[in-house]
Amino acid sequence: MTAALTEKGTLPAPVAAPPPAVRGKRRRGPDRDVPRWQIYLPLCLYLLFTLVPFYWMLLFALRPAGSNALVPWPVTGEHFHKVWNERSFGVFFQNSMTVGVSSLVMTTAVALAGGYALARFDFAVKNGFMLALLTSQFIPGALMLVPLFEIFKNLQMINSLGSVVIAETVFQLPLSIILLSGFVKNVPVSLEEQAWVDGCGRFRAFCAVVLPLLRPGLIAVGSFAFVHSWNHFLFALMFLSSQDRQTIPVGLNTLIGADSVDLGALAAGGVIAAVPVVIVFAFIQKWLTTGFSAGAVKG
Repeated sequence: MTAALTEKGTLPAPVAAPPPAVRGKRRRGPDRDVPRWQIYLPLCLYLLFTLVPFYWMLLFALRPAGSNALVPWPVTGEHFHKVWNERSFGVFFQNSMTVGVSSLVMTTAVALAGGYALARFDFAVKNGFMLALLTSQFIPGALMLVPLFEIFKNLQMINSLGSVVIAETVFQLPLSIILLSGFVKNVPVSLEEQAWVDGCGRFRAFCAVVLPLLRPGLIAVGSFAFVHSWNHFLFALMFLSSQDRQTIPVGLNTLIGADSVDLGALAAGGVIAAVPVVIVFAFIQKWLTTGFSAGAVKG
């Protein structure tokens, strides 16, 4: 016999042979092979669309004044020397760095405490508080200028970098708290309970067990706070009046005259403003993606 009998004496059911592969047709489904050109062509177009403005900015910043060449040759640094020394961009850079780092520290610290409280404790107005945080994202920052100006005026904080730091922190806290709250929820409570059993208090258990696991979320929130503070224009323009207190976005605005614009100096200032942001994202892109995706799983 060509096939063995089963225990009941019947032949096993024949197994249907897979259909022959058809040349020229791809299998349908989510796991089908996609031609590489369908992936790389859109990516190249997007990369071209993104990099052309940067190249144009570098072109104006590096080529001599009055040149119309499409290649920055000979390369000159006169525009950078002009904006850094004559237009006080060294002072602007220092002020922007102070505002960015201070906003990063304050936003991360307060958001960490608020996110942990929302994730671990239940209280009467928890849902209402979360709703208030979410709805606050629909309020544009321009509507906050007048009340914040009156508050800082009464506190005698006008023309102080501290006023910009506080304004930036308040503006970024709702989203930061929501993100860190979702990230803390992904950390099992049992890890803290084991530390409590070993004799640790809540704060010590948080620092020893939970805080190391929140590193991607903290990096994501901190980088977002730094970049937003670095690029924000309205608060610095409204609260800082003297030139020695201005930040880079306000300094770039001073390069635009009523009748003419120094394109070389403006492009050089734009390069100086973009370099810290590019460096930040180049070093923390992995942590940034992990932090935002993990914090959005549970809100």
